[in-house]
Amino acid sequence: MAKTILIVDDSDSIREVVKFTLENEGYNVLVGVDGKDALKHLNGQPIDLVITDLHMPEMDGIELIKKIRVTPGYERIPILFLTTESQAAKKMEAKEAGATGWIIKPFVPAKLLAAINKVIR
Repeated sequence: MAKTILIVDDSDSIREVVKFTLENEGYNVLVGVDGKDALKHLNGQPIDLVITDLHMPEMDGIELIKKIRVTPGYERIPILFLTTESQAAKKMEAKEAGATGWIIKPFVPAKLLAAINKVIR
């Protein structure tokens, strides 16, 4: 059965590129336009990985990670941060919130897929 990945980004173009890349690899893809919108997908359905941006309206990536980590059934899923931020302090904040890994935009699809293969169960 195909793995399901939730991508969360406020950029239409980033969502489209990531979705296209993942669907071409056989993944099922769910989409959220920001952290608040992404929460609707945490409804008991299986999600194998979350890829989230940091800077988003409504709820940023750090807040989303914190919410995922306290949502029953989703506490242990891998979460990759996909962002333009490369500061050590932001990486540390994301890691403390529960992020599994970090990918800097702009990304190369092959590197994104390699990172996914490292963390997905």
